[in-house]
Amino acid sequence: MKNKLNISLITAAVLVAAGLIWVGCGIKSGLTTFAQRDRVASVRGLCEREVPANLVTWPIVTQDMGNDLPELYRSTHQINSRILKFLNDNGINQEEISVAPLDVTDNLTSSYDPERVQQRYKVTSVIVVKSNQVDKVRKLIDRQTELISEGIAILAGSYQYPITYDYTDLNAIKPDMIAEATKKAREAADKFAQDSESELGGIKSAYQGQFSINDRDQYTPYIKTVRVVTTLEYYLKD
Repeated sequence: MKNKLNISLITAAVLVAAGLIWVGCGIKSGLTTFAQRDRVASVRGLCEREVPANLVTWPIVTQDMGNDLPELYRSTHQINSRILKFLNDNGINQEEISVAPLDVTDNLTSSYDPERVQQRYKVTSVIVVKSNQVDKVRKLIDRQTELISEGIAILAGSYQYPITYDYTDLNAIKPDMIAEATKKAREAADKFAQDSESELGGIKSAYQGQFSINDRDQYTPYIKTVRVVTTLEYYLKD
């Protein structure tokens, strides 16, 4: 009876020891996996492209001053007719042109010293060309001196009425740019893993940055630089 009890105790002790060993191995494996999962490489991939602007907005501004307001209106409308003819004759479609309402300033009421006002009214006219024919419009901008030679005073270089260029076809190049940025990030991660004598695992997280569109430089606003940066985190393993 005593021998049977000793055998049972020994068997129970062996089973407990085996269980503790199994639990210990499981804990060790879990800790190792947890530690490996904490080892990550965070990398970025940049993609930049230069693209031509595909939309131009060109405000053509004229101003006239005088004391006879009805005469100023007639004169301004004549000038606008000549400008519109210039645009139409050079291939700008009517739907690409808009004429803003005339802006009239009464210098007599806006001046701090009305007695020194010699010309009471100032009439400002703005004709806006908004077109996808960027190259054609750029050539016409260079030729606006032809209007000046006809006695039409074009207000050029005003910060209030800037010529602007935009790129509106971002969706067409987005997929390829994201793919290229992701590829560069992967290459950087591979190099990092190689240098640290590790292997690259799966992706822990991925972040696609916002796209930015800027002028290439101040001298060529009709050429845009499109930029995106992707950030990826990869697991590292031995």
